[in-house]
Amino acid sequence: MSKDLFETAAAAERLPLAARMRPRSLDEYIGQEHIVGKGRLLRRAIQADRLSSVIFFGPPGTGKTTLAQVIANHTKSNFLSLNAVLAGVQQIRDAIASAEQYKKLYGKPTILFVDEVHRWNRAQQDALLPWVENGTVIFIGATTENPFFEVNKALVSRSRVFQLKALTDADLYRTAERCLRDTERGYGKWKVSFTDGALEHLIETAAGDARSLLNALELAVETSVEHWPPPAGTEITIDMQAAEESIQQKAVLYDKDGDYHYDIISAFIKSIRGSDPDAALYWLARMVRAGESPHFIFRRMLISACEDIGLADPHALTVVTSAAAAFDRIGLPEGRYHLTHAALYLATCPKSNSSLGFFDALKAVEKEQTEVPNHLKDANRDGESLGHGEGYLYPHAYRDHWIAQQYLPDELIGRVFYTPGYTGYEEKIRNDVLAKRETQLAAIYEAAEGNKDSFTVEDWQARTEGSSAEILEQIRDTLMGLANLSADDRVLIYRADGGLLLWPSTRITLNGCTAGIFEHQEALQSALRYAETFEFLNRPITAVLPSPNRHMETSSNMVPAGSMVNAEKKGCELFPDLAFDAVLSYNPAATADDFSAFFSRIAQEHTAGTRIIFAFALPQQGLRLSALLPPDDAAEQSVNRFTAAETAFFSDSKNKRIAWTEHTVAELAEKAGYRVQLLKKIDYQEKRLITQAELNRWFSAESEYGTAIRSAFAADEAELEKIIRQLEQRCRKPAAYTRTIVYMSVSREIV
Repeated sequence: MSKDLFETAAAAERLPLAARMRPRSLDEYIGQEHIVGKGRLLRRAIQADRLSSVIFFGPPGTGKTTLAQVIANHTKSNFLSLNAVLAGVQQIRDAIASAEQYKKLYGKPTILFVDEVHRWNRAQQDALLPWVENGTVIFIGATTENPFFEVNKALVSRSRVFQLKALTDADLYRTAERCLRDTERGYGKWKVSFTDGALEHLIETAAGDARSLLNALELAVETSVEHWPPPAGTEITIDMQAAEESIQQKAVLYDKDGDYHYDIISAFIKSIRGSDPDAALYWLARMVRAGESPHFIFRRMLISACEDIGLADPHALTVVTSAAAAFDRIGLPEGRYHLTHAALYLATCPKSNSSLGFFDALKAVEKEQTEVPNHLKDANRDGESLGHGEGYLYPHAYRDHWIAQQYLPDELIGRVFYTPGYTGYEEKIRNDVLAKRETQLAAIYEAAEGNKDSFTVEDWQARTEGSSAEILEQIRDTLMGLANLSADDRVLIYRADGGLLLWPSTRITLNGCTAGIFEHQEALQSALRYAETFEFLNRPITAVLPSPNRHMETSSNMVPAGSMVNAEKKGCELFPDLAFDAVLSYNPAATADDFSAFFSRIAQEHTAGTRIIFAFALPQQGLRLSALLPPDDAAEQSVNRFTAAETAFFSDSKNKRIAWTEHTVAELAEKAGYRVQLLKKIDYQEKRLITQAELNRWFSAESEYGTAIRSAFAADEAELEKIIRQLEQRCRKPAAYTRTIVYMSVSREIV
């Protein structure tokens, strides 16, 4: 055994430097911060050992194979590796057989890494599909070619594609520095130095390729001494001449006729999917010239109309169907116009593959044995005796022909099978579909808590910050526009209870992350329920501020992807492992003291360069009940007294909830060390229906407003009751008022 160990160590020393220096963990991995930086989606997936099928796409030497080996070192699952150039059919069969056996024994999938996957032909790639679909294999592919053109579309649709970029000069410098310091795998045993410009020249000519740099470095170091290896401590100097001689220029390959060959129909459909009408016409002409059956071409276009275009353009299927029918009547050669018409329409219209959601629903049907909810059952057959259909709400009886009620079985509440895209017709319906889905989930939750069994969209929106949906959408869109988030951003939402900014940010930061700070446990639990409709690794990370000292004690969720843990930390960060690119909030505070606490809180959660943008409503602006009272000479004195009392209430400098403006907030921010920028101040014209319950609450003895108004009418309560009756009459119709929203940005340097 000792002999084997020494032989293994000797063999390791004989490996090329690039192989010896491969990172063994994420902490050793250099570069690609946009996908493996702290808080990024891929890093969290690897750390949580919850990886789904992925494809790494990028230039040579950027770390694709290395990243796969890091995953192999980290995962507890079975890990197999194949090289597409060397692996034949038998090796693929052996790998699948091993994966099947492992799943039978341990119930876990096997991670199968295929290097240079674009070198496999279509049949080899197709052979993996059943095992990826049934969960036996988690597929990791590495390719230097665009996977959307060079890898089987079915594999791509079941994988998340990560694009690796050429390494920066700073990344390559760190790579060289680590190599020169490492005493076990690199050249740390010797005193290696470079003359001016030699190392920089190696880095520049490597052109973002770490493998090229290490190969050149190996040649430069090991040929600069007479015998290798020299004694430990030997001084080795690399001058410009040695660096120049060791440079290996990268080869650029253009082998499209051999390993990259695709049959013509595949190229045609991929050109349609890629919205390239010129290429689509070229491949169509190749097929027609070769005598391909027009019916076969139309059949593939009919499939593409639903698979690749779908609801992005619902008319695509009609166009192809009509063209096919016309071709049957006309035939060749004039029928080529109809082939061309259909191909050009498909190639130029917007694209969506959302119809694949059906297959997710099919899997749910296979796994779940569920009952039809009672209110959805057929009431025409024994409905009266069995209660079938009881509680069903007829949508056409409601405004916009919609009412929030449960349609999925109880076991599947919250499951999402259809996600509208961002193009064409789906772009138009996307916001409406998502808004109704979120409202519906909230309605089901409210019903479960014993509130109304059902309610309309307006009922739900009236509860949201006391503002209409249209105004909230405008505020949300303005904040998101000012933030200008990207897919790679790491975003913190402060006061995420309403979800106004949480879900839009979560949908944008697909490669980064979104974290939300909640004030109330109930709101957090509701958000966690809805978060289950997102992919596991795309769910927001959450934390809650316990009351009453919520700004001092924190409960944070730092387990991957969204479930909450109660781990209280006093006076420290909620998210110690994350550096946020942006902090967003709507109405982060209700009083001046709360704003001070807000600035103190976010100071612990951001770094230099973080964009901190928030919006708030000015409390002294907005709805005044006195403005709703009609001019009445007989009651003029009472109305004037009511108006004066209301004005005094909103002008009271002692009222902490009201006696502050945007200037107060700016002063508090500057006091906390921030630079302040007032971005926008917008007046929103709003109509709102005030309910009887709200009037009762405002004029109650427990209300500050009610106490102030009643004290002004202490000597004549009957007059106040008359005014309240008048308000009740006026509030039967929506009341118009102005809501002023201030948008502000703060920043500061952190030393």
